[in-house]
Amino acid sequence: MGRQSNKKRRAASAQTAREKAAAARAIQQREEQRRRAIRILAAVVVVVLVGAGIAFAVLNHNSGSNISDRAAASPSVVKAVTSVSDATLRKIDDGHVATLPVAVTGNEPPLTAKGKPELLYIGAEFCPYCAVERWSLAEALSKFGTLSKVGEVHSAVDDGNYASLDFYKSAYTSKYLTFTPVEAEDRNQKALQKPSSAQNALWSKLSNGGEGFPFIDFGNKLDLAGNAPLDPTVLGTSTQQQIASQLDDPSSKIAQTIGGGANDDIASICAMTNNQPATVCNTPTISALETKLTG
Repeated sequence: MGRQSNKKRRAASAQTAREKAAAARAIQQREEQRRRAIRILAAVVVVVLVGAGIAFAVLNHNSGSNISDRAAASPSVVKAVTSVSDATLRKIDDGHVATLPVAVTGNEPPLTAKGKPELLYIGAEFCPYCAVERWSLAEALSKFGTLSKVGEVHSAVDDGNYASLDFYKSAYTSKYLTFTPVEAEDRNQKALQKPSSAQNALWSKLSNGGEGFPFIDFGNKLDLAGNAPLDPTVLGTSTQQQIASQLDDPSSKIAQTIGGGANDDIASICAMTNNQPATVCNTPTISALETKLTG
């Protein structure tokens, strides 16, 4: 009787030990599964974070040529470029201009819009030559009216990354002329503003099919058709603010280049407005340049 009881107790004890061991193994397995799940989750998180980091880096790398770089020009920059003194422009004269506007031949009819002579500009935000020319054109236009809603942009990173103004969605009021700016492509050389069929036809005709940037038609009197009137490298790494701060200093190479281009643009505009206003067009500097341009 006593031996059977002991045997039963040993069997029960062994059963209990096995159950405890099984329970311990189950707990160990669950713990191992939990640790494995944590490791997998951690790996997934790392992959997601790395992917996000790569995407962020790519976006930052591409930001140098993204249209989001376009911004409104600061009031101080606009004021500086539209208030260069006549005295400074007289001292600069034609400055460092490589290519002059040429007379439009072929009996082209006057280019007009809204009942006034039209100045048509077709450029591109990526274009380095447009980058420097916009400064000159803004200076010149300010002598005949009011330029507003001007932006700031840089030429493409692989095209100098030069700081410039931007005529995209700008506005201009003048009693003497109509200014029609078209920024045809953005910094990525993607279509931005589409020229009209008439603008494209004129651009192609006066450029002999070249259609290079910038194209500037001064009322079909004079034009710059894809030539490079100014050297953009003069802008260097200067910011818009740094460029604007030099424009009224005739000893500055930046001012000499931009101001020289502005004087040629002013003389070209005078040719299309019949020398109005006289206070701008009948000065010795501008009169001499207009005669040089028109012959």
